[in-house]
Amino acid sequence: MAAADYMLHEKVFSGDIDEVRELLKTEDPTRKDMHGNTALHLACMLGHQDIITLLLDRGAPIKVKNSLGWSPMAEAISYGDRQIIMTMLKAMKQQSHEMLEKRRPTLIKGLENIDDFYLELKWDFHSWVPLVSRILPSDVCRIHKRGSCIRMDTTLVDFNEMKWERGDITFLFMGERKNSLVVMDNKFKVFQNLRHKETEDDINNEVDMMMSSDIVAASLSTKHVTFTRIRSGWVFREDKSEMVGKYPANCYTIHGLTLESRKRREHLSEEDLRKNKAVLENLTKGHLIDNLTENQRRQSLPPPQTPTATWDIYSGTPPGKPLPVGRPIISKHNSKSFKASVAMCEDFPMNIDMLLNILEIIAPFKQFSKLREFLLHKLPPGFPVKIEIPVFPTVTAKVTFQEFAWRSKMAADIFMIPDDYHEDPLHFPDL
Repeated sequence: MAAADYMLHEKVFSGDIDEVRELLKTEDPTRKDMHGNTALHLACMLGHQDIITLLLDRGAPIKVKNSLGWSPMAEAISYGDRQIIMTMLKAMKQQSHEMLEKRRPTLIKGLENIDDFYLELKWDFHSWVPLVSRILPSDVCRIHKRGSCIRMDTTLVDFNEMKWERGDITFLFMGERKNSLVVMDNKFKVFQNLRHKETEDDINNEVDMMMSSDIVAASLSTKHVTFTRIRSGWVFREDKSEMVGKYPANCYTIHGLTLESRKRREHLSEEDLRKNKAVLENLTKGHLIDNLTENQRRQSLPPPQTPTATWDIYSGTPPGKPLPVGRPIISKHNSKSFKASVAMCEDFPMNIDMLLNILEIIAPFKQFSKLREFLLHKLPPGFPVKIEIPVFPTVTAKVTFQEFAWRSKMAADIFMIPDDYHEDPLHFPDL
């Protein structure tokens, strides 16, 4: 399309808020230009705060990426204006909440169509480095499902001073009830609504973290994934099978998983880079240090130089290769391929689609459709009762589905908050 077809983008580029307001009566704020930028991308790159607020009021999406893989939030952090970042963060949280509420009726209906069951899964991290292995977590999660309600019991509470704090924690999803997602501490008999309204102090802390850390965009590519049966035996080699809990499973190696990651740091000072490097080095050695020891809030950066490129120059460059509009990008790209393994059971009572419907409620995220497509169409036959996948060069994560049972008669009260529990909205400060 010609540059003239992107009138909204052009007026955002020039900072003409009156024209932008008028165009938004008919223009779609989700539309991308020749470089994959929405109007909100450009407004953030150029620091047009009033236009940013106007676009957000009209529903401009924040979790959308341009041709280079960056979101409007990434551009806001790069520009470095604290108030803009805070405005964007609040709007992003609100958009995520609205999306979940919009999906809620479909998710609840999907749950009601699944028979009631009990599921037990174990997850743990392990490493060949002895010190690291000692501090890595493991747990057995017990999941009950009844109607449109889900209960998940776990024992992990917190990570502090290189030790995992154990407890008795329950997550409840109570279907159509108001404030339906809560976490309970069964030891202290308190509960907290997981959709609680964050305080200004919470938001400010998150903004400080954004302004002092790399901007990271990462994605796991599964386009070239293949599976091969694992072979065992010294002389007479044969396809490997094993018992996972009480379920026989065929073992496969997963090839071609690729993690693509990009980092930007043009907004960071030399002191920021030094501190972040020290934190990473200490973590790899098994030491924890607090990178947020300062009580002072991060201040806005001086605005980047006004771009010399006009709209005509910006829109005239080859698609996907725009001239810099905001702060000049300092980025690093890394691509790493790795192997994983999976054990597939063809007789497991649950199917993958049922599992995905449950996971989407417990942990909804933007790339869920990609996960669903991968699990439904690329995995070998059966259900993945055990998955091992590297998360760091020296650390592997393992998830094992070790128990499953259909349960037609399940007590309703285990999906309710006990009467003797009281609400404490700050009991779990990190949730």
